[in-house]
Amino acid sequence: MMLIASDHGALELKESIAAFLTERGIDFKDCGAYDAASVDYPDYAEKVAGPVSRGEAERGILLCGTGIGISIAANKFPGVRAALATDAFMAEMAKVHNNANILVLGGRTTSPEKGREIVAAWLDASFEGGRHQGRLDKITAIEQRFCR
Repeated sequence: MMLIASDHGALELKESIAAFLTERGIDFKDCGAYDAASVDYPDYAEKVAGPVSRGEAERGILLCGTGIGISIAANKFPGVRAALATDAFMAEMAKVHNNANILVLGGRTTSPEKGREIVAAWLDASFEGGRHQGRLDKITAIEQRFCR
């Protein structure tokens, strides 16, 4: 299952991406926000990163005005690898090299068309493993030492 959420600063982009996921036949749950009222992005980061961290969801997409704040919040959860991508190459590499389980986009910095392109690149990519797995193992070791 995929989860998607945004704050008020990325509502339009979230809705465009949700429609794109539906077009691609991807099962997902929209965790909000549902209107343009001002909300706090850490609350929406938790709605996606929490279940991903606990293994209740496989992956997610998070959005805020720039993507910066919500990615910082999401990466506080053990096991979450939330990657802010501003183009398709970054999204592809986030999956291929880092096995990013949450893709992050900025609603004020990314057009709906560009957002769909970025999401498609991330969805279509596969983790290479190999030397990259060793690097992820080092990240996990850091989490185990500091995230108690």
